[in-house]
Amino acid sequence: MDPLASLGRALRDLGYAFVTPTPETHRRVLARGAEARDLRDVFGWSRMFAPGLLPQRLEALLLEAGALERHGGLLRSAVRFSSLGPLLFAHSAYPTTEADAVFFGPDTYRFAALLDQRVERAGAVADVGCGSGAGGLLLARRAQSVQLLDINPRAVRFARANAELNDLSARALESDVLSNAQGPLDLIVANPPYLADDLGRAYRDGGDGLGTALSVRIARESLLRLPPGGRLLLYTATPVIDGAHLLWPALERLLAGTRWDYRELDPDVFGEELDRYTYATVERIAVVALDVTRC
Repeated sequence: MDPLASLGRALRDLGYAFVTPTPETHRRVLARGAEARDLRDVFGWSRMFAPGLLPQRLEALLLEAGALERHGGLLRSAVRFSSLGPLLFAHSAYPTTEADAVFFGPDTYRFAALLDQRVERAGAVADVGCGSGAGGLLLARRAQSVQLLDINPRAVRFARANAELNDLSARALESDVLSNAQGPLDLIVANPPYLADDLGRAYRDGGDGLGTALSVRIARESLLRLPPGGRLLLYTATPVIDGAHLLWPALERLLAGTRWDYRELDPDVFGEELDRYTYATVERIAVVALDVTRC
């Protein structure tokens, strides 16, 4: 068994649970100082901890997973574990500054809520840009098959471990959008990065158009891949400039011959981005969902 999956199972057996907040909330909580006192501090808040705080088996599993860092006389977990209902997901520790960091946070919870509301059952499912695998794995028991696809090898490793951790059947594959997706697909879901990120981090940088380009590409390639009756459920966000969604015109051009629903889910996220010069003309960033079926 993957040591990350073994570690997650051991944490779950100890009653561990943690809801991961936004990076800004996380930063503010850590600014209060103090070393870790319990499992939530170590595996949720990413606090430093003293040797001997963890049960020996947990420390050994962290070491086996290559996720135990040493900082002087203190230790730190390079992995976090977040709860999503009864499921538990491993992902990158805070702060997620590495180019290949794998993020889990409020967007994940909103994406999961959208899937819960919109998908009762499915056939062959692909989760594009799967990250931790949360979206696809949430649907695994409602689907005939699930593929967890990500261009980031680190994300594929986490997604595979999370499938094992939660006893769910899914294939995790390295894939640039749908390039390595296998077989026919009935449902494609995606929660892609949608910001213009100066550091180029895989989980944040959505490319050109102030971070909208990747969402447009996923929509275009998904509609080309899906058969008649196939469905795309895209959770993303758009800059709003002078009251208009920057993303919408590019999506609208793709929707001939489909049935679709496009709506705003959250009017204002990542407000701190507006302090950056890149977003000087943007009045807000809105979370949106596109639910589209090929006719």
